[in-house]
Amino acid sequence: MKTIDDLISEGRIAGKRVFVRADLNVPLDGERITDDGRIRAAVPTITKLAEAGAKVIVASHLGRPKGEPDPKFSLAPVAARLGELLGEGRHEVVFAADTVGESAAATVAGLADGQVALLENLRFNAGETSKDDAERGAFADRLAELADTYVGDGFGAVHRKHASVYDLPARLPHAAGGLIATEVGVLKKLTEDVSRPYAVVLGGSKVSDKLGVIDHLLDKADRILVGGGMVFTFLKAQGHEVGKSLLQEDQIPVVKEYLERAKAKGVEFVLPVDVVGATEFPDLKTKAPSSPVNAPVDAIPADVIGLDIGPESRELFAAKLADAATIFWNGPMGVFEHPDYADGTRAVAQALIDSDAFTVVGGGDSAAAVRILGFDENAFGHISTGGGASLEYLEGKTLPGLAALEK
Repeated sequence: MKTIDDLISEGRIAGKRVFVRADLNVPLDGERITDDGRIRAAVPTITKLAEAGAKVIVASHLGRPKGEPDPKFSLAPVAARLGELLGEGRHEVVFAADTVGESAAATVAGLADGQVALLENLRFNAGETSKDDAERGAFADRLAELADTYVGDGFGAVHRKHASVYDLPARLPHAAGGLIATEVGVLKKLTEDVSRPYAVVLGGSKVSDKLGVIDHLLDKADRILVGGGMVFTFLKAQGHEVGKSLLQEDQIPVVKEYLERAKAKGVEFVLPVDVVGATEFPDLKTKAPSSPVNAPVDAIPADVIGLDIGPESRELFAAKLADAATIFWNGPMGVFEHPDYADGTRAVAQALIDSDAFTVVGGGDSAAAVRILGFDENAFGHISTGGGASLEYLEGKTLPGLAALEK
């Protein structure tokens, strides 16, 4: 893939209209941004382009609008925050009220060298996510009219075959931004010439979301630790009763097969020995105190929902990570949004920090947990901006957005 530096040396930056496909898909509470990590991750590439004299046109999606404008998914709050992070003066962000309409055209036409604009949510146009190549291509054609050069920097979207990610690079000179270059470099450290022991920590709610990455990592990892809601399908596969915990019964045969394959390959599977749960799911809005119940995995009460790994499991997981040289973590160990069930996720994060390993937090809820629980992001080797993209890369899949940049 070409880089921004390549574009600068080719004379495709200074005075040019540069379209930056970023990933600014941040969580909102009304108009309040609750986690600006992805915006901050986009700043270095935008700043570099602006300082090189580009007219920078930033575009992103936010949420899942249904192909038409929806005020609750507007990027207006993101434009304001991006402006704050970039600073005053020539980095002030001008916001266009549409993607390819009159506002976008006028906004781009009015940009001075070094100035930054943000277009409205790309998914307000059905062509962005269409599965029809012609419809998607038509939208990409209209986006291409706004720019001279394309920079792909939205790593969290590169696993999507969307107009601004896949089709647009084919219509303009293109290169990877700094964020994508960094993300790909990190992922190569997890898939090529890995420092060992290599430990992987997987959590989250559904085991079906992680089957592909488990399948692929059985040939690469030395140790796989499993927590979160997905672990109860593993425990059930081992013959344990799991109470009212989240369970995907249809995945039990696959899980059994993976456990057998891991044993045959000498890959250590580490599951919790105890869990923390409750008879009712906690209130995540008020975060009112609940009534946690601790139980060993072979004696989970029938009326209990498992919500976190227990204290003995936290110690076990920390011990299994202590000697690792490489650690990849994707997915919380429990319902970390509630203080009564955050200790497992907190323990894993702390174990990564305490280790001497090259540590990667695989985006999504794991990255959110790191910030919500108050950890110093710089204490980790890398925090990815794309949970789904990271997992698909580790599964060995071809990511459309990366393939488009390599052409």
